[in-house]
This record gives sequence, C-alpha cells and structure tokens, in this order.
Amino acid sequence: MERPTWAPGEVDLERPSAARVYDYYLGGYHNLAVDREFAEQAMLAMPELPLIMRTNRAFLRRSVRYLVSQGIRQFLDLGSGIPTVGNVHEIAQGAAPGSRVVYVDKDPVAVAHSQVMLDGNDNAAVLLADMRDPESVLAAEPVNALLNWSEPVGVLMFAVLHFVDDYEVAQQTVRGYLDAVPTGSYLVVSHGTHETVGERGKQVERLYTRTDNPFTPRNQAQVSRLADGLELVEPGVVYLPSWRPDSPEEVEDHPERSSTYAMVARKV
Repeated sequence: MERPTWAPGEVDLERPSAARVYDYYLGGYHNLAVDREFAEQAMLAMPELPLIMRTNRAFLRRSVRYLVSQGIRQFLDLGSGIPTVGNVHEIAQGAAPGSRVVYVDKDPVAVAHSQVMLDGNDNAAVLLADMRDPESVLAAEPVNALLNWSEPVGVLMFAVLHFVDDYEVAQQTVRGYLDAVPTGSYLVVSHGTHETVGERGKQVERLYTRTDNPFTPRNQAQVSRLADGLELVEPGVVYLPSWRPDSPEEVEDHPERSSTYAMVARKV
C-alpha cells in the first residue's frame, strides 16, 4: 500500500486505527482503506454508528459552550483524535476569544493534522502522548506553556475512556488529572455502552480487538463512578441526546440508541 503524504512513517498501514475509523464515520478523509473496510464491517452490525459519532460531536459542542458559560477559559482535551469541523478550540474561542486549549493524542496522524490546523493559533497546542500517563502529560512543555494550574480547567474525555480496557486504569487516569486541577474545574466524559444494543454491540466490540484501541463498553454505574467526589451537573449521567439539548427536536424518541453516556461534573 502506498503511504499517503499525511501518514507519518510510524503509522501501521495494515492495521485499523480507532482515530482514523472515527474520522471516516464523521465523513473525513484522513483514513486508509483498512480503516474504511473496518468501519463498513462495523456498520453491518450497527448501521447507526455514524449517527452516534455525530451525536457525540454535538455533545462536545454543547458541553464546551456550557463550560465557557461557567467561566472556564482553558481546556485539556485528552484523546482528541483527528481534527474535524467543530473542534474544542473553535467552539471555545468562538464563544470566548482568548480561551486556551491543549489537545493530547497518541495517534501520530491525529497530532500531525492538529499541528497543521493550529498553525498560527497562539492559544492552542497539541501534544503527542498517551493520556493514561497523567504525570508525563501534565509535565509536558506545551501543557504548561498554555495552562495556568491556579485557574479552573475543563478536562475533556470525549469517546476515549472506553478504549482503556482496565477499569481501574481508567479511574486512575481520570483521578490523575483531577488531582492536578483546582476547585471549580470540570470533567466532561462521553463513554460507550452496550446496555441497549445486546449482541450487535458485542459484534462491534469483537471487531475493535483488531484495531490499535480495543473497545470496552461500560454501564451507567461504572461511568458515574468515574466522577466520584465531584458534583454532577444536571441532568447527571444520561444518553448523549439527553444532555442539555439545544432544542426539543434534538432529543430522539429513543436516546438510548446513541449507546453512549454523557456527563459533566464539577470539582468542589
């Protein structure tokens, strides 16, 4: 397979990438034939997957706007993925110019494209790192150059913790960042579940073992425990379309079809 100009040398062209598959679901073009083939197989089991990904992006927009309304002006987006329209810095800086954003991802394709997108934006940066190592991420130069640890931070984990297979590691990862940020900071999480899709979801889960990020769905109670010690923002842990929709039309008759929980919580 010929290597695309946008794919760094360390990218395995024969193995699907969860970040590139997500990009394909959203209609992007930073993906390979192996990613598209994988996505099509997954959609045979769950045809609603692209809709779920778009619903997750809508939650990103609503939650970031909410944090801005609460005075948050700096954001740490962990597992940020390949840039698509409506990124955190676009939403935050559009609502509050001067907002500062640091993206973190371990996928070199995601980081390379983020660097291009952020060129000339002095209030946004990207870091190539594994978010499961909070100590290293928090010590990194781009993070400390933009984020002021004496001010509240929005810690964002959109559709990424379900790629951490060990639940204890997922909890420790969240806690590692929350321990570093001051009171008044927020945690935002969206997390996949199979509580309503049964065997179809299990088929997708099995497929994801072929990617660089196997998928581990969790139930509502497990997602809720990720915010232990924090103050949940109403309406709590709910399916994506039900978290503070902009209009009644955004809430589907069956929001559980999003197969993803959403929550926002405040450190008190």
